[in-house]
Amino acid sequence: MNDLDAFLDSTLPRLEAADTALHNGDATARAALWSRNDPVTLFGAAVTASGWEKIGSTFDWLASRFSNCTAFAYEVVAAGVSGDLAYIVGVEHTTASVGDDPPAAYALRVTTILRREAGEWRVVHRHGDPYDASSADIASRLGAQTRP
Repeated sequence: MNDLDAFLDSTLPRLEAADTALHNGDATARAALWSRNDPVTLFGAAVTASGWEKIGSTFDWLASRFSNCTAFAYEVVAAGVSGDLAYIVGVEHTTASVGDDPPAAYALRVTTILRREAGEWRVVHRHGDPYDASSADIASRLGAQTRP
């Protein structure tokens, strides 16, 4: 198994489980994947933050807005590993409730950058933006709500 395959095999299941949990209202697993060492940055579809304190509270806020996740899948478009840095570029396909709405499907284009710290891959940057018009509507509804 090469470095890229080992990275994806160890990282993708954790990312998928963490984001499924987030979309069911629990940010714990997502927070556990992130580095606490600056620089860490989040350029989200609805919220942008820098530094772990702000990012951690953003994840808690996001989780409080989501529930009823009926599907989450990560479609990898490109990925790479070089030493202690790695990236994944893809599309996240999610079906979940936002607020009191029934579950709706949406997709985000995402780039995730990870750094190996003490033998573990930790997220240090995530950029997500809506994949299509219906996804942009969900992101704008989230962005319009009170946030940290």
